[in-house]
Amino acid sequence: MEINQNKNFDIDDLLRAVDVLQQGGVILYPTDTIWGIGCDATSTQAVERVYRIKKRPVSKSMLILVSSVEMAEMYTEDTPALIWQVMEETLDPLTLIFPHARNLAPNLPASDGSIGIRLPKDPFCLDLINHFGKPIVSSSANFSDQKPPQNFLDIQKELIGQVDYVVNWRQFDLTPGNPSTVVKLGPDGDMEMIRP
Repeated sequence: MEINQNKNFDIDDLLRAVDVLQQGGVILYPTDTIWGIGCDATSTQAVERVYRIKKRPVSKSMLILVSSVEMAEMYTEDTPALIWQVMEETLDPLTLIFPHARNLAPNLPASDGSIGIRLPKDPFCLDLINHFGKPIVSSSANFSDQKPPQNFLDIQKELIGQVDYVVNWRQFDLTPGNPSTVVKLGPDGDMEMIRP
C-alpha cells in the first residue's frame, strides 16, 4: 500500500512501526487523543504482552483503532447502518463500544464479548493502520494504576523501556491530550453515554 508522501511525518518512522507490529511487537504511538501503547489486535501473544507491560488486569478490555468503517465492519457483528455513519462523520474523538466482537485476539474483548472501536483523525495513525492492514490496540501509555499521559513527556521511562518501538511523530508536541467520548451500543442500536 502506498503512503501519502505529502504528510509531515517521517515515512521511515511509520515503516519501522509497521515492521514491529508485523513481528508481533508492541509500540508507543500518538493517537488523536493521547499517547497509546499498541499492538496487533488479532495477536493473542501481543495483546497479552500489552496487559503485562501496563500491569493491567485482563478483565479490563482495551479498545482498537481502525482506519475505515469497512475495517471496523470486519471485527463486529449485527451493527445498524446508522452507527457506521456516526463513526465516520463525527468530528471529535469518539469510541463506540460494539456488543459483538469477532476476528480479534480472544483475550482482547470484554467478558461480555464487546469491543471499543475508534476511527482516529490523526494522519499518522490512519496511515499506520492502513499500511499494517489490521486494527491496532490502543490503550493509554501508562501503568494501570496511574493517570494517562497528557503528552509524550508524561510517559514513564520504565514503560518506554519495555516496548519494542517508540514512534518519533509528535514527541515534541506538548499540547495536552484528552481521552475520547465513549458511547456504548445496545443490541438494538440504542446508545448509552459512558464517558462524555
